[in-house]
Amino acid sequence: MSSQTRTLHSVRDASGQVTARVRRTVLPSGLRVITEQLVGARSASFGVWVGVGSRDETATLHGCSHFLEHLLFKGTPERTALDISISLDAVGGEFNAFTAKEYTCFHTRVLDADLPLAIDVLGDMVTSSLIAAEDVEAERDVILDEIAMHDDDPDDVAHNLFAEQAWGSATPLGRPIAGTVGSIEALTRAQIRRFYRRHYRPENMVIAAAGNLDHADVVRRVKRAFGRGGFLEGQAAPVGPRHLSGRKPRMSSGLIEAVRAFEQVNVVLGVEGHSRNDDRRFALGVLNTALGGGTSSRLFQEIRERRGLAYSVFSFASHYADSGVVGVSVGCLPSKLEEVLAVVRDQLRLIATEGITLDELERGKGQLRGGLVLGLEDSGSRMARLGKAELVHDELLSIDEVIARIDAVTLAQVHEVAAEVFSRPEILAIVGPA
Repeated sequence: MSSQTRTLHSVRDASGQVTARVRRTVLPSGLRVITEQLVGARSASFGVWVGVGSRDETATLHGCSHFLEHLLFKGTPERTALDISISLDAVGGEFNAFTAKEYTCFHTRVLDADLPLAIDVLGDMVTSSLIAAEDVEAERDVILDEIAMHDDDPDDVAHNLFAEQAWGSATPLGRPIAGTVGSIEALTRAQIRRFYRRHYRPENMVIAAAGNLDHADVVRRVKRAFGRGGFLEGQAAPVGPRHLSGRKPRMSSGLIEAVRAFEQVNVVLGVEGHSRNDDRRFALGVLNTALGGGTSSRLFQEIRERRGLAYSVFSFASHYADSGVVGVSVGCLPSKLEEVLAVVRDQLRLIATEGITLDELERGKGQLRGGLVLGLEDSGSRMARLGKAELVHDELLSIDEVIARIDAVTLAQVHEVAAEVFSRPEILAIVGPA
């Protein structure tokens, strides 16, 4: 099978000139390369999106995805860890990675002239990591420090507890991404190497790039950089929908608490939401914005502006392949906790029974439109949008298509979503002093 290339979207200015073009190539190995050419840009962003995250781990391998993310920076047969750092530091490049529950991403942003270097460095790292024994031991201590850092952050602790209560500590969705002290101390080099070989395969990866680039040139350089050691040889193995077993993860309501010597009490209160491909996510997005998405939102006005109960309060919606959550996060003084919870619950009941106002609907849509467009002003955001859409969504909507779906949301749809989700049993996590 030969490579298959097609153009997904083109954007033209008033004179008819193309200002942006999205193209996609699938190599015989199954590796997908998707780019967005931005006329007039002087930078380029490049990312490797791998379809593996903490949700793909057994209890024995808890934390392995994140551990592996660290190790891929530690050297290859061609480059030491210092060589990797110097190569992109020397050209002023931004370089990082992150692990999520359903994917891992390695990304860099450079001047357009330095994109060939970025492709070669990331290709080398992702396909040819040594995972040396001494690096495993050194990085083990770094990750244990990172876990301790998160354990000192009350917001992180509260959100991890919320996930544990929602999905259970025995399930991948309910466990913290970084692992625990016990799981990280128990992981062996052999386990990590097997995990690397099993999941870091061409058919499980998406290459995304955006900026001043040429698609055909990017594809040629990807073939060269990722072809090391025969990585791209052979035909693609079939890959089915990930995390879609036909049975939704079971969620549990209830209260979970942890005592920490913090000055504040941190609270996360939420309910089951929608999966990432549910069409109702656009109505939920408008609802989320009206509820706690900005300084004009109900929760900010009620809790901070009118009552002075807390400095920070916001709502959120998290989407996964077959599940999701909608919630409120707030930090307050211990003496204010009961009143804060009462106000949050009152607002959720009110919005479930009456919906939102027309003004809130229009503000919510405007906020989503503005956030979408302003967030795509740099090549890094464009690259991330391409990579996530290709790896985890069923479709890549153009910016205009997304805006059209936002604009199509009605008051009735928002009310229907609010009535549905906020009638579900609540999940509550509280972290703070005894």
